[in-house]
Amino acid sequence: MLLTLSTTSAPATDLGYLLHKSPHRPQSVELSFGTAHVFYPEATAERCTAALWVEVDPVALVRSRQPSAGSSQTLEQYVNDRPYAASSFLSVALARCFGAALSGRSRERPELAQRPLPLQARISVLPCRGGEGLLRRLFEPLGYTVTAKRHPLDATVPEWGDSRYFTVTLEADKPLGALLSHLYVLMPVLDNDKHYWVEEAEIDKLLRHGGQWLAEHPEREVIARRYLRNQSSLAREALSRLMEGEAPTEPTESVPLRDAVAEPPPRIVSLDEQRRDAVLAVLMEHGATSVVDVGCGEGKLLRELLKERGFTRITGMDVSIRSLEIASERLRLERLPELQRQRIQLLHGSLLYRDARLSGYDAATVVEVVEHLDPPRLAAFERALFEWARPGLVVLTTPNAEYNVRFTGGLTEEGFRHDDHRFEWTRAQFESWARTQAERFGYRVRVAPVGTVDEEVGAPTQMAVFTR
Repeated sequence: MLLTLSTTSAPATDLGYLLHKSPHRPQSVELSFGTAHVFYPEATAERCTAALWVEVDPVALVRSRQPSAGSSQTLEQYVNDRPYAASSFLSVALARCFGAALSGRSRERPELAQRPLPLQARISVLPCRGGEGLLRRLFEPLGYTVTAKRHPLDATVPEWGDSRYFTVTLEADKPLGALLSHLYVLMPVLDNDKHYWVEEAEIDKLLRHGGQWLAEHPEREVIARRYLRNQSSLAREALSRLMEGEAPTEPTESVPLRDAVAEPPPRIVSLDEQRRDAVLAVLMEHGATSVVDVGCGEGKLLRELLKERGFTRITGMDVSIRSLEIASERLRLERLPELQRQRIQLLHGSLLYRDARLSGYDAATVVEVVEHLDPPRLAAFERALFEWARPGLVVLTTPNAEYNVRFTGGLTEEGFRHDDHRFEWTRAQFESWARTQAERFGYRVRVAPVGTVDEEVGAPTQMAVFTR
């Protein structure tokens, strides 16, 4: 991965003083995940460019980790974009190599460190999970001119379309420390991932490097959530600390301290939890005792089913072996009492093929799965579920595309909620599809909202209940 920083502020070679790295001597820094190199492709009085080149060895990185009990190696650990695409690895390298500049300090040129300079930053490969729109929403409010060139998945196969990777150039007149702080925080935000465990100490990093500008940023909620690896509790704490001292938007009445403490704040129920609750309520309403969760993922719904003694036969099926391994660990299948263990099983399989193991269940659940299928494969899914498995009850949920306008960020460039979504239906499209399947395969169907219903765009999730 490669980051270059350029300036035309005469004498441009003062950039070396600001970065504490001489233009005349390449330097290397050993990191826990590889090596960072700093060198200058050009260094004249008119223009100077510093390059930060980071070599990541993903194989050594995986092998250096101590495997946890029950874990297994997956191909993704060895075949990934980490050596090539900007991410938290590059942020860590930036802080290690340019730490003084990142904090806005310079021993030799202290006044220059605080002065706005004509700067250009170029990131050779930057993943933008959210598309060019999110990239611009993050950097343009900070005063940058953004140039983004999107790369195809494979230049030799045009029909595969574009990738999520961009070559990005940012230009602005800013103090160097400000530019580096923006890059440090926002590169992992665009990647929407981190290579290390995120805990409360990460809030301090976010506030230390973003405290001067994040509070006024229109996408601060998205930045906090993604920087903290989508851990809602940490994001809420970070935003609370960030906005501390800000005047309330609405007047509030003073409440006696004793009364305020007596009643705890209401617990926030996530949409994911609301979906599971809605599906579980339907299963119990119809008296189902045997349930197969098709596309069970990491077993969140299975865990809720196990809590209810009325479900005597529970099966989770998924195409991902790794997801099934995680489900097994989270459900603690190997440590369940024997009677509990006999109630549940995990199956590896695809919902696109006829599978005799899926027959004979009272109910099948398909929670946030169908939108991950390529549209041409929907017909195979429909027959496998409604014609061949043919349970008496099918409960299926999927996003309501109309509700996406209520999200302030985190959508893909296509406007979807997840990078792997192949489509998302409007309410009318979903109801039409559901009624077509019911008529075709001999079911009755009702469609219901899940989550808070907006008067204009409906609920965030839509659920179809098929019975026969």
